[in-house]
Amino acid sequence: MITKKTDSNLQFDFEKGESILFDKPINWSSFKAIHHIRKIIGVKKVGHAGTLDPKATGLLIVCTGKKTKEITKYQDLPKVYTGTFTLGKTTTTMDSEGEIITEQDCSFLNDDLIIEASKKFLGETDQIPPMYSAINYGGKKLYELARKGKTVVREPRKINISTFEIIKIELPEVHFKIQCSKGTYIRVIADDFGKLLRCGAYLSSLRRTMIGDYSVEDAFEPREFKDFLTNHLQRE
Repeated sequence: MITKKTDSNLQFDFEKGESILFDKPINWSSFKAIHHIRKIIGVKKVGHAGTLDPKATGLLIVCTGKKTKEITKYQDLPKVYTGTFTLGKTTTTMDSEGEIITEQDCSFLNDDLIIEASKKFLGETDQIPPMYSAINYGGKKLYELARKGKTVVREPRKINISTFEIIKIELPEVHFKIQCSKGTYIRVIADDFGKLLRCGAYLSSLRRTMIGDYSVEDAFEPREFKDFLTNHLQRE
């Protein structure tokens, strides 16, 4: 069973193992989310099924105790993201955390061109992971090398994009919804999207709304989780 904020009258054993839906706030690292939960439940063995960047928000599935053995099961599930691309600019990190490195006019674009471009990303394709990522390379994280100005060759990975919906266009911002396979970097899609439109783009906001059938609508915000457990203990 997975713990959602709509649950009530449940018996919890975080040492034995529970899985929790958690809504990560902006400017929190995934590690900070784990630390927050670990501190509340008093159990050291806590992990999550899929990192979210600090500027991203949304669904983390957090496993405790023996349930950490099930993390791979959740990692393999498809993900749904919503967010915005900002057209006309590129950054060093392909998202809003990086420094702007190019600026181009995007006023020539219209809705049809943007929607047509999104269709070209559907299906299975190869994606090269970004340098600013947590992938290990020679005992170090790629982002550690990137911060030193180093670039290394990364092997492309198979990804699958089953949905790429343009929700709203307010140039220079394009609002999207993407359903994709595990291991997909939305930042790379933003950068490739900008290249296809010949004006550049970066990922300016991102929210993970679904992991498989699990929804962020059922996830605890930080304060909610603490209050939830406090209320549960008072009922016991």
